Amino acid sequence: MPPEPIQTTVQGVLGRITLARPEALNALNLGMIDHIATTLHTWRHDPRIETVLLDSTSPRAFCAGGDIRAIRALLQEHGLEAATQPFRHSYRMASMLAGYPKPVVSFLDGICMGGGVGLGGHVRHRIVTERACVAMPENAIALTPDAGGSYLLSRAPGLSGLRLALTGGRMNATMAIAAGFADRQAPSGALDGIRQALTHMPAGQVMDSLPPCPALDGGPDTTTIAPVYDAPDVATVIARLQAHQAPWAQADLAALRGGCPFSLCITFAAYHAARALPDLDHVLEQEFQLICQLLRRPDFAEGVRARLIDKDNAPRWSPPTLADVSGHEIASCLQNHASFSLDLPVPDADQEQ
Repeated sequence: MPPEPIQTTVQGVLGRITLARPEALNALNLGMIDHIATTLHTWRHDPRIETVLLDSTSPRAFCAGGDIRAIRALLQEHGLEAATQPFRHSYRMASMLAGYPKPVVSFLDGICMGGGVGLGGHVRHRIVTERACVAMPENAIALTPDAGGSYLLSRAPGLSGLRLALTGGRMNATMAIAAGFADRQAPSGALDGIRQALTHMPAGQVMDSLPPCPALDGGPDTTTIAPVYDAPDVATVIARLQAHQAPWAQADLAALRGGCPFSLCITFAAYHAARALPDLDHVLEQEFQLICQLLRRPDFAEGVRARLIDKDNAPRWSPPTLADVSGHEIASCLQNHASFSLDLPVPDADQEQ
């Protein structure tokens, strides 16, 4: 039998939740999400456990996100409400982790994208390594940054979060810390020692003992990108990128050209709306309502087909270009609410996710 995709252990004062689905880069399915949430509920009041650790058995990935193929199958076989459930459970778990009464540490070692950010990106102590690759690449499959990712992006310095939201840009450790997706960098070879220290020392003390690491390439700074991304719409951003000769601008342009036009417009509007929302829970609710709207559209199934199933990287978007996207429809997506919501915050005694 294959190993359980979630492993839970207790050593000393440390409760450890380990993702162990390396063949899928630890992509989260509904069963994994509910297993983690149930464990967190149980450990909340366990006097033995002072710190919780989220990590992975794989050096390649902490978590590559949600199991998008499975969500597409749910949508096609059981309809919209069934397909929204992994998102709903994941977002409620992100909210619970953000407000967890005990220190939670995440090792964002390797790939951490989408739902992986929802799992490890809202906890008290977030450690990245030289192998970290953090991103919110949802526009490529006709969704939008979610799992609280748009909350972090909307709080990133300057307009760096908007750039990352639209391009799905990959962040190394230095970039992730600068953008507010992580707190500290540690060498991947030091993680075992940190893990062992957490079994008998307070998490804050362990974090404070970590030595600094050399900075990696931080990419263009906020003042450099501002003249491009301080724009009224996505079309203006693209026009400015076309006129810009810097390598980073040309890379951004290629990324935007590969995104779903409707999703790019939703992401632009959602980023600016999230900046005005007061906290993570309000942004999670906005994300959930947008996801419910986007799953109704044909672009999601087509994006998953093109990127993950057939892998021809030739999605047929509808509408096919930015010029064809209706501003009225974008506004309606932000205003219309589905009949089901996240019901945040998650009650302390509520184990039904």
